[in-house]
Amino acid sequence: VQLQASGGGLVQAGGSLRLSCAASGRSLGSYAMGWFRQAVGKERELVAGITWGGGTKYYADSVQGRFTISRDNAKNTVYLELNNLKPEDTAVYYCAAALSSWPLNQNGMDCWGKGTQVTVSS
Repeated sequence: VQLQASGGGLVQAGGSLRLSCAASGRSLGSYAMGWFRQAVGKERELVAGITWGGGTKYYADSVQGRFTISRDNAKNTVYLELNNLKPEDTAVYYCAAALSSWPLNQNGMDCWGKGTQVTVSS
């Protein structure tokens, strides 16, 4: 499966963005999906994940209550809604797919998309 993330941009603190991850080549329903991010000088971290059917979701403590992950398997797309953004959310955001791993972790992902930059100004 090939993944393409989009929707990043520059936003002021307190603002919102919606990231999309469109899949091609295979049905996204075969994969658990995750959104990771990597800030300059920091390790890549998992911020949100969603199981194959969408019944279970995971959020990192740092984004709980502000970010929402969702999926539309019919559209072969996964979304990440980012609300009440903070400067510390500035990072490159990546979507990734896992055939059989849950809970998600970087080493268990089978496919990665190119990142999309999110920049939050104070």
